[in-house]
Amino acid sequence: MSRLPGSSRRRAAARRSPPALRKTPLALLAAAALLQGAPLWAQTGADAISDALDAEGLRAAPTRPDASVAPRTRPPAALPGAVPDAPVLRASPLLRDEIPRDDRRSLPVYVTGDRTVGQTGLTTGVEGDAELRRGDTVIRADKLEYDQPTDRATATGNVRINQAGNQFEGPAADLRVESFEGTFEQPRYKFLQNGAYGEARRVDFIDDENMVIHDATYTTCRRRPGDGWVPDWILTASSITIDQGADTGIAEDAKLRFKSLPAVPLPELSFPLTEKRKSGFLPPVIATGNVNGVETIVPYYWDIAPNRDATLYPSVKTKRGVDLAGEFRYLEDTYRGQVRGNWVPYDTLRERARWGLSAQQTGLFDTGIPGIGALGLAYNINRVSDDDYWRDFSRISPTLMTRTLPTDVNLNWGRNDFSVALRTLKWQTLQDTRTTTAIVPPYDRMPQLTVGYAKLDQAGFDYSVTTDFTRFEANRALTNQPNAKRAFALGQISRPFIAPGGFFTPKLQFHATAYQFDEALPNGMTSASRSVPTASLDTGLVFERDANYFGRSFRQTLEPRAFYVRTPYRDQNYLPVYDTSYSDFNFASIWTENAYIGNDRISDNNLLTLGTTTRLLDADTGAEAARFGIAQRLRFEDQRVTLPGGTVATDRLSDVLLGASVNWTRQWALDSTFQYNPKTDQSIRSVVGARYNPGDYRVVSAAYRRQRVTSTITTPSQLIDVGWQWPINDLWGDRGLDLGAGRGQGPGRIYSVGRMNYNIDDSKLVNMVAGFEYEGDCWIGRIVVQRQQTSTTTANKSVLFQIEFLGFSRVGSNPLVVLRQNIPRYQYLRDQVTSPSRFSNYD
Repeated sequence: MSRLPGSSRRRAAARRSPPALRKTPLALLAAAALLQGAPLWAQTGADAISDALDAEGLRAAPTRPDASVAPRTRPPAALPGAVPDAPVLRASPLLRDEIPRDDRRSLPVYVTGDRTVGQTGLTTGVEGDAELRRGDTVIRADKLEYDQPTDRATATGNVRINQAGNQFEGPAADLRVESFEGTFEQPRYKFLQNGAYGEARRVDFIDDENMVIHDATYTTCRRRPGDGWVPDWILTASSITIDQGADTGIAEDAKLRFKSLPAVPLPELSFPLTEKRKSGFLPPVIATGNVNGVETIVPYYWDIAPNRDATLYPSVKTKRGVDLAGEFRYLEDTYRGQVRGNWVPYDTLRERARWGLSAQQTGLFDTGIPGIGALGLAYNINRVSDDDYWRDFSRISPTLMTRTLPTDVNLNWGRNDFSVALRTLKWQTLQDTRTTTAIVPPYDRMPQLTVGYAKLDQAGFDYSVTTDFTRFEANRALTNQPNAKRAFALGQISRPFIAPGGFFTPKLQFHATAYQFDEALPNGMTSASRSVPTASLDTGLVFERDANYFGRSFRQTLEPRAFYVRTPYRDQNYLPVYDTSYSDFNFASIWTENAYIGNDRISDNNLLTLGTTTRLLDADTGAEAARFGIAQRLRFEDQRVTLPGGTVATDRLSDVLLGASVNWTRQWALDSTFQYNPKTDQSIRSVVGARYNPGDYRVVSAAYRRQRVTSTITTPSQLIDVGWQWPINDLWGDRGLDLGAGRGQGPGRIYSVGRMNYNIDDSKLVNMVAGFEYEGDCWIGRIVVQRQQTSTTTANKSVLFQIEFLGFSRVGSNPLVVLRQNIPRYQYLRDQVTSPSRFSNYD
């Protein structure tokens, strides 16, 4: 064994390991230390393994005298038949994918081969299966020379370099080992992070993270047998600059060829080596539709900081002109937010400038004022230039697609039992210029001040007081009622009695409201006030038993519940409505005191709600396998408080609510709710949904919704909603490969994806997203058709096309966002969750 002394304690093993052990480096070194005889007795078994760990960078090398100062000697010969002591392994941390630079400098160098010659401390030459190993760098060749003073290795003949999982093969290489600086002639290379590979005339290694590849090819297509094989896509370039620290590559004077299509010339192209963020131009986007015509977008991504980034979307639309759009995102320790917007200097169709802005933020900020501390700040700002914006710019931001756009700013503070909130809310209502029917705008709240105080479990009692002052403003010509200032107060006290088998909660509430109008009501009043008390009693029991259904063990519950509420009648029907609407009739609202949402109406009630729920809980995990419920109200008096245009509720029995939720297996799920009217023997509202998800990339979900006309619903509807992602190859028995989530199912697979909303009453498709995905060996193709209803007679239609070169980039408009937003449980065919380890390409 040739020892290489020096500050880094470099060593070389003189004997060649058995070929069968080369696949297991630690086993190789242990076997070499224990079995190969006298030439390796210069180290004990424990020392051999320890130095192997040092060479791999798997632990920090301990400080000890150089071998030339304190040489090791061969241990005394063992007695015949004696079993030598087993090596004592030293403690080591977990394997490290990345070796810090400071640790790298102290790592030893190992050189092995068939024949080793050299001078101590100067040069070492190895011939025949030569190998040099240091940390995460391994050099193999037929012949290798290593100069210790300059740390330079020269390798010739079948050279193979593995540097942290990146592999290079060729006839000759010359580089400095520690700095990884040098050249490799005529290499074939393969990168760890994305599996990309290619050939080149020469590689210049700048350091362990940077290199320049000259006259290079680059692809991620897996090599297939046969002389006539060519990759589906390949990039050729006069030079490719690789920066592994920034995870980017830059190709110059490049051409990108896909299949048999003509090569696309690219003077300069920046592409990612991983899924990590990086600044630079993104692949151009080309889309076509009936609203903007042909649209070409050249996005630019700016990685400002680890917690901030921006994306610019300048585009040219054949029907409208230039559109300058962008997005800025930020994430701080105590707050986060985003800003989206676009500006069209001159829209040739509308003959004016157009713009849209959407900004959201939530979080805290420190005032620095003693006794005040931090304040919560949240805002949601949405403004556009004109009433037709929502028709023409559907992809800028989902929040700008509605006809009523809020600008909502909230400032809140809380300390112990007190809370204060200040809110300003202003709406922009986009009227339809094509019709004469105007949208009644919601009321602005300029401002709204809320103060609250709450105490829990005070001698068993819970009590709270909430006060609210709001100034409501809107266009009186559209609302047909005056604006107003409203002060509201709610005080309540309850005494919960809770036990493992049930609960009993009496509660008292008192509502007080005062109005000041900016013009007189029809009865001549310019102010009004109202006070309403409410008493309620909520009680329930919980029974449990062990049960067995269809061979499965469960814990079954039976949970009957009764809720009584009494609110005396106070005439409120003359009061304007500013923030109040009917509460939806469901399993949550049926157990509440007020039939309305908002503070302009407090319903008079003398009613009892009865219901029961039963659940099946898995005996081992506690997961809910099924839930069934039923509830109904019994009204003892008419409910005379109504909204404008409403009717008095005279029915003594309400509709019956029926609900069922079944998650019997991981593959199947069923949810349903029915609102049944026993008088008409009809289902007033029906919602039935089911999902089948047997595995990755196989999901079908469907829902049926029906709503009949009621006292609060004037327009009936009947809709079917279907969404899916499913491989078409299943139709002819090709089930693909089970590679796990984010890895697809193998090349040659075609997936159908989509979601459709169909109106049965109108026999018309409302909204639709449908298309196909093709999974090749090294690329994925997608084509998606999108239809979005904008009125009863018009719709926006667009076609999105994308080719994703795996491990390289995506080209085309991005249907992935559309698919993920619309299809329940949609999965990406490629979604890198973890970075590959260098030990997956261990040499």
